[in-house]
Amino acid sequence: MSGADGAPAMRRVVACGLATLDVVQYVAHVPGPDEKVVADELLVAAGGPALNAALTARALGVAATLVAHVGHGPVADLVRAELAAGGVALVDVAGPTGAPPVSSVLVTTSTGERAVVSVNATGVVERPEVDEAVLTGVAALLVDGHLMGAAVALARAARERGVCVLLDAGSWKPGTEALLAHVDVAALSADFTLDGAPVRDLAQVAALGPSWVVRTHGPGAVELHDARTGTTTTRLVAPATVVDTLGAGDVFHGALLAALAGLGPRPHARAMAQAVDGAVRVAGWSVRYAGARGWVGGPEHHAATAR
Repeated sequence: MSGADGAPAMRRVVACGLATLDVVQYVAHVPGPDEKVVADELLVAAGGPALNAALTARALGVAATLVAHVGHGPVADLVRAELAAGGVALVDVAGPTGAPPVSSVLVTTSTGERAVVSVNATGVVERPEVDEAVLTGVAALLVDGHLMGAAVALARAARERGVCVLLDAGSWKPGTEALLAHVDVAALSADFTLDGAPVRDLAQVAALGPSWVVRTHGPGAVELHDARTGTTTTRLVAPATVVDTLGAGDVFHGALLAALAGLGPRPHARAMAQAVDGAVRVAGWSVRYAGARGWVGGPEHHAATAR
């Protein structure tokens, strides 16, 4: 595909799901009952799995649109400003009085581990329909299940258009099984369950629809299951100096989304393995910096985008 001037057109992706405002405090330890601690540092930034994924894909040179509940007011203005600064377009499914959820995050400075409290999309009333025109010219779609109605509709429409659909499966949510039927690549967290039941074999998830199932294990190895051959391989993860793990999974999914945009709806085994390895590499960059996007503009990012 080429632009009007004959240059290759930029690949385009859509991420549908949760956008939040994160209030992040870096502490020596997470306080116990009735304990107060003084934070070493404070970071206020837009967050959420779909938002972070969209901004990651854009940072990697892919045009991105976010479908999310953002709304209006001071909190929404902060989220909108970060999306604009990151070059991500927004399709807002919030009503006239909607506002994004606020997440409280404590990051332990010695380990980079985080503890999160958020209402996520609880109580969010989304528009009944999202215009499928948002998929025009799009090569890959990410859904995180937080806006299940929009996610299922867009995933179904994407499949019909030959657009690769990636699911960020952090946890099981009502409607996840219906969503999986329209997913090409399911990327699971280590603690993802099938409606409360542990996933012992990735083929269990593949049987619900995806051609590929990926499972991450934090800093550990990544499993990659090919439903067509029934085989599962292990992708090694290089050790990284950890400053902050906040959003590392979202960065992984955003980098994978960007890679899938160049592979089509049915990536072959070698290309899929390379896409996963590349996403692992970008997630490894992210944990070396504070925040989900501290790596953007860093030396690794500049080296990758200069190629």
